[in-house]
Amino acid sequence: MAVKVRVRRGRVALLCVVVLAVAAFALAAALHHSKPPPAPPSPKVVRVTIPEGETRWQIAQIAAREGLSGRYLAAAHSTGAAGSGADRPPAFDPAHYGAPRGTPNLEGFLFPATYELYAGAPASHLVALQLQAFEENFGREEIHAAHLLHITPYQMLTVASMIEREAYLPRDRPRVAAVIYNRLRIGMPLGIDATIRYALNDFSAPLTEAQLHTDSPYNTRTHVGLPPTPISNPGMASIDAAAHPAHVRYLYYVNGADGCGELVFSTSGAEFERNAAAYNQAVARNGGHEPRCRRRGK
Repeated sequence: MAVKVRVRRGRVALLCVVVLAVAAFALAAALHHSKPPPAPPSPKVVRVTIPEGETRWQIAQIAAREGLSGRYLAAAHSTGAAGSGADRPPAFDPAHYGAPRGTPNLEGFLFPATYELYAGAPASHLVALQLQAFEENFGREEIHAAHLLHITPYQMLTVASMIEREAYLPRDRPRVAAVIYNRLRIGMPLGIDATIRYALNDFSAPLTEAQLHTDSPYNTRTHVGLPPTPISNPGMASIDAAAHPAHVRYLYYVNGADGCGELVFSTSGAEFERNAAAYNQAVARNGGHEPRCRRRGK
């Protein structure tokens, strides 16, 4: 005998709603758990600007200030310390440019430019990028120019490093180069105080009489010839001036008395002494400070 069960319609509808709600909740939970985790934030990129003419000590301070990790000076000490793996261009060799075997550091090869690195990147990565930029900018044309001057590319780079420290205006760069080459040709000491400052690692304080007689191979007042290494890391303007010196017979230069950045060049010691006296008088008139340029726009 069949038994009839009667269920009220309201209860059936309520049961359906509950089932649908549970199913919707389960589906939402499944979708929630199937979502991929949020992507980590992109690493911060820092722009590290290396001005022309900085030494490796000065670049090390920039690297530290920008938060790079590791020791820049250690990375710039020699090619073997310039990082490892992808951080170090394995083909880079200072000897390829005529640097003596055992050259103690990479001064001169640390190309000045603006580099983008991840925040906290190792300083050796910056060194690697600088060496790569140097190779991209100092190529066959510069090497050929050095050979035409009967010097090695490394020697020409050393000349460029002094030009970078000595010349303020672009038009003076090839003339400073000419003075350096003219003095080298006749065996005359270069007398460039920036080389002494490099040995002392001091580019701001006035040099004392004792410092001018510092017993160092970088003292170009007392030693004939080029300093042992570049004294800065020059940009292309100074490298180009070292490669293409002006065709002049100058042997001397001194800062101009007007304080506007020009160098005054001369061929004789007597003329140089007059120019130097004019500059010293301008300094005295300005209370012992550099003369102030009074030209418009300066």
